[in-house]
Amino acid sequence: MPRTAARTRWRLGLTTTALLTAAALVPAPAHAEDVTDYAITVDPSAEGAAIDDTMYGVFFEDINRAADGGLYAELVQNRSFEYSTADNGSYTPLTSWTAGGTAEVVNDSGRLNERNRNYLSLGAGSSVTNAGYNTGIRVDKGKRYDFSVWARATSGTTLTVSLKDTAGTLATARQVAVKGGWAKYKATFTATRTSNRGRLAIASTNAAALDEVSLFPRDTYKNQPNGLRKDLAEKIAALKPGFVRFPGGCLVNTGSMEDYSEASNWQRKRSYQWKDTIGPVEQRATNANFWGYNQSYGLGYYEYFRFSEDIGAMPLPVVPALVTGCGQNKATDDEALLQRHIQDTLDLIEFANGPATSKWGKVRAQMGHPKPFHLTHLGVGNEENLPKEFFARFERFRTAIKAKYPDITVISNSGPDDAGTTFDTAWQLNREGKVDMVDEHYYNSPNWFLQNNDRYDSYDRKGPKVFLGEYASQGNAWKNGLAEAAFMTGLERNADVVKLASYAPLLANEDYVQWRPDMIWFNNRASWNSANYEVQKLFMTNAGDRVVPSEATTTPNVSGPITGAVGLSTWATSAAYDDVKVTSADGSTLLSDDFSGGASKWTTTGRGSWSVQDGSYVQTDTAAENTMVTAGDPGWKDYDLHVKATKKAGKEGFLVAFGVKDTGNYYWWNLGGWNNTQSAIEQAVDGGKGTLMTKPGSIETGRAYDIDIKVRGRQVTLFLDGKEWGSFKDDKPAEPFRQVVTKDAKTGDLIVKVVNAQSAEARTAVDLGGAKVASTARVTTLAADEDAVNTETDTPVTPVTSTLRGVAPKFTYTFPANSVTFLRIKQK
Repeated sequence: MPRTAARTRWRLGLTTTALLTAAALVPAPAHAEDVTDYAITVDPSAEGAAIDDTMYGVFFEDINRAADGGLYAELVQNRSFEYSTADNGSYTPLTSWTAGGTAEVVNDSGRLNERNRNYLSLGAGSSVTNAGYNTGIRVDKGKRYDFSVWARATSGTTLTVSLKDTAGTLATARQVAVKGGWAKYKATFTATRTSNRGRLAIASTNAAALDEVSLFPRDTYKNQPNGLRKDLAEKIAALKPGFVRFPGGCLVNTGSMEDYSEASNWQRKRSYQWKDTIGPVEQRATNANFWGYNQSYGLGYYEYFRFSEDIGAMPLPVVPALVTGCGQNKATDDEALLQRHIQDTLDLIEFANGPATSKWGKVRAQMGHPKPFHLTHLGVGNEENLPKEFFARFERFRTAIKAKYPDITVISNSGPDDAGTTFDTAWQLNREGKVDMVDEHYYNSPNWFLQNNDRYDSYDRKGPKVFLGEYASQGNAWKNGLAEAAFMTGLERNADVVKLASYAPLLANEDYVQWRPDMIWFNNRASWNSANYEVQKLFMTNAGDRVVPSEATTTPNVSGPITGAVGLSTWATSAAYDDVKVTSADGSTLLSDDFSGGASKWTTTGRGSWSVQDGSYVQTDTAAENTMVTAGDPGWKDYDLHVKATKKAGKEGFLVAFGVKDTGNYYWWNLGGWNNTQSAIEQAVDGGKGTLMTKPGSIETGRAYDIDIKVRGRQVTLFLDGKEWGSFKDDKPAEPFRQVVTKDAKTGDLIVKVVNAQSAEARTAVDLGGAKVASTARVTTLAADEDAVNTETDTPVTPVTSTLRGVAPKFTYTFPANSVTFLRIKQK
């Protein structure tokens, strides 16, 4: 995913929820001012794009504690005492453990094995207690839990293992006799009470060494050993995804490309490498997760393949291309290392597909799966910001893979954004290289998704296919789901180009969040579907097999010219501004400020530290983000803005705003953004930002820049030091009414999918082009207040099904405000 510093600007928190009333789901008469009239015309005799069974899938990355403490059902945190400051500056080897008596984590030759470096030395009469995740270890009354530990003791000792919370015991304690060298010991608990705050305690009568302390619920998904948390796996399975992309994401293309060995000095901050994650769990490597915590790799490649198979999805792994991204941006030039990773990729395909008699097929069989996993697609790299360096290495991987496995679809990518120099260069290389498929990623505002329904209409039908591997609008409110739904109608309409698509990220533990928004939220006791999940599920379970061509009328556009005040801002940077002048198109002065008389014309948001110094308006806080100050009239239009700006210190450059309506609605020229690597025009709509244009470039510290912005109607021209930097015209409507029609070959149903992302109902004349249809249709509706958010205790965005009567080749239906509606109409 795009994980640059600037991307963090777009993260949105959860908003307050609103109740969904049943009345909102029922088409009803409305006052004229509350209804907009539309028409949908369907041509059932024409044939649109075929929709593959794998069109929609999921992307799993271990972010927001999605694996350990999430989908991976292990209840003990830091079970192998491997936590380190390399993972997180606050970690120690005893993080999540408390000791009574003598307990020391040791790294010496007495360890369990070379790849499991640490173990716990527990003194006689001492104990340790594990706190689990969130509020503690969750147990349910009557359910069974399997405990295991690797232990050794030079003289016989007894381990007393107990489950408890502050109110007392949660299960009958177990006695485990330990004697001799390292061995695995097991016990089973049956919970006598339900608790969210359990603790696992181990007390020893004599000195002992412990490692790989584990507590697993017996009731995992499909009752698999080393299995998955049932409720989370079931929510993913309910989507009926066509594929599972894993394991990343930034986990794939960040950190060292070395292995975990003595030769690399047991390198902790490594890219995700599949061989680290297979075999017995006690022999798997540990790693520093890019998102600031530890990965145990208990959930590894074998488990990913097995889960994909269990839910009927195509596995789609992604391997490192030896070019780092996500802010690191370095190409590895070690030929031997490159060759090793290419061979690892060939070995991965053999692990997935090879016979049980092959070297890596035998490893798979020994883990419990003699039959192949039927791998057909594989991604090389993820969001590399160095497209030329990436593509040179990608071609080496592709050549080797195709030589041995010609039927594998090898997927390239186009960088971390939807447009810009990196995107354009990457796509040019992919087209010239005749790549099978290109993985696009973007996270944009709801407004962007409403504006870009036609994004793939103009893509070359003979060029590489598109895998939309990561996308989301910036939030989990219903307005975000609506915008994504509107965009998805365009994905389906272009199913001949867009062959795969997956929202991202998939999972978020509410107490360990690094990225928002996310599709499924959870804690240690419950999980719930976001509004975005409900949209994805509706589309994924009603895709159909082929698009039926259709057209719809649009919403009248009354956007008018760009209007708004002006603003100055910084992001983790200190900057000085001077000689601000705003002039109207007729030459009259609207604002002139050289700050000789202070800064009384400017309104602050309270962020940053602004003051007048030496005749300039200076923001001095190099940690503060978005320190916007504004001046002028929100009604200003057709003006010229001049600013002189000087960077004094910090990570980035300048943010000069125009068309400022309020703190959530404006445009700004972001000069030296993305850690001072590029400049862009960004538009904020209701707090969510989208990029309108971007170019590489940086801002020098101590140099004064002349910045000029010319606004005429919806046309904007930008000048840097007197030279035109670029221009754009923001005249693309954010169309709130979108639709697509598909056909289900199995049932013969026409599926009319309509998104009405506005506060007015949409009274719509539907013309099915003479198709012979049944008089009733099954209706599924998602509708809610646009700011509604699903939570653990309240889910206002929930599908409601009903029956529509009076269906005919021509009929009228009123789609509720802020709704996604699917009509399944049977053909005779």
